[in-house]
Amino acid sequence: MNDSIGADGELPLGVSLMAHGPVAGLLDDARLAEAVGCRRCWVYDEGLATRDAWVTMTAVALSTSRIRIGPGITNPYTRHPGTTAAALASLDEVSGGRAFLGIGAGGGMTLGPLGIDRIRPLEAVEKTVTAVRGLLDGRSLDMSSSTFSLRTARMGYGRPGIEVLLAGRGPRMADLGGRIGDGYVLSWIHRDFLGAHVEALRTAGAARGRPLTLVWSTMPVVDESDFLLARESLTFRLADSPSSVKERIGMSDKDTTAIRAALRDGGPPAAAHLVREEWVDPFVVTGRTDSVGEIVRSTMHRLGIDEFQLPHVADLGAALELLAPAFPKGEAQPG
Repeated sequence: MNDSIGADGELPLGVSLMAHGPVAGLLDDARLAEAVGCRRCWVYDEGLATRDAWVTMTAVALSTSRIRIGPGITNPYTRHPGTTAAALASLDEVSGGRAFLGIGAGGGMTLGPLGIDRIRPLEAVEKTVTAVRGLLDGRSLDMSSSTFSLRTARMGYGRPGIEVLLAGRGPRMADLGGRIGDGYVLSWIHRDFLGAHVEALRTAGAARGRPLTLVWSTMPVVDESDFLLARESLTFRLADSPSSVKERIGMSDKDTTAIRAALRDGGPPAAAHLVREEWVDPFVVTGRTDSVGEIVRSTMHRLGIDEFQLPHVADLGAALELLAPAFPKGEAQPG
């Protein structure tokens, strides 16, 4: 790493860690991200496909001292909201107040193997956020929904106001994020829709009198290995994308069925060849090694995006070398 990258100051960058192997194997990457100055460490919550997200986040918290830590992204189905609230409050204690919650509707790669259907996803996310916040505030809750219930439930600990960021790829989840979130993750959004998503979220934040933190998550692509990883990363994301996105790229129901079947049989590596090459470019940032960071930065400034989230990559150090120099320390970010 370039020593100048790790100078004092916080960068509007986040990294994503996926615990496919032992949790200890991720901790060097977490420490590297903190040394570089990254703002957040997101930990994938992918059910049976990875080690437990909350255990992993606790290990990250104990191995770092400044970087913010949260799931990227959890869902309202695999855990009861009361359990999520307790885990979040505990992580916040362990980390010295660095926890945040990233939450969305959950995808097929996580929910499918557990036999869980996404029942009323917008309602499920909204009520989960309401429950988690209420428990963190110390209130006694009685709630019912299609996915959970609370009966005079109260937590005797927790920090009110822990940041909650919603995530999704469709307009309805973005609308919900604008109404109830502290922030929103624009996850692998087709470039034709990115500006409209940002504008709608900014408008929603202004209407309720508080700004949203907008996070853009996608992959910088500078060579063939990046491109191949992007195809793999798009498998489950395209399968779960709204119909408007599939129509824009010419992805049929037959394509979706084939990708989902391959994902069930062998995960993203087995389905990657079904993602057509021409589908990849609209979802990623393509450039040279000496320009891709500036492309990310200029896009953020042009659209008013606050943070950039790196997805899981094979070589985090190399990815940060591409991005971090484009963000001078102390530079005011859009918002």
